[in-house]
Amino acid sequence: MRIRILTIAAASVLALGAAACTQAEQQKAEANAEVAGDKAADVAAQTGEVVESGAMKAAQAVEDGAGKVADKLEDNQAQAAAEGRPGAVDPTTDTRVPAKN
Repeated sequence: MRIRILTIAAASVLALGAAACTQAEQQKAEANAEVAGDKAADVAAQTGEVVESGAMKAAQAVEDGAGKVADKLEDNQAQAAAEGRPGAVDPTTDTRVPAKN
């Protein structure tokens, strides 16, 4: 995205420079294009921060959800191990309930 904005700013510089007739007009066009390029770069940076913060929030939500799922699974395994169900793993000892032969 940033590259696209900077490319557009550079194209604007060329277009304005080509359209300007006098040296003063060319310098003014270049100065205006430089300011526009700086503003575009600032907007691109801010956009990147907004996207990154959104991704951070999504990752935190996934992490929170995964933690809740892990807690639920651990509770289920603890209960299954306490009941002696074959294959269950007791989370406190990390031992598996043996299969019945």
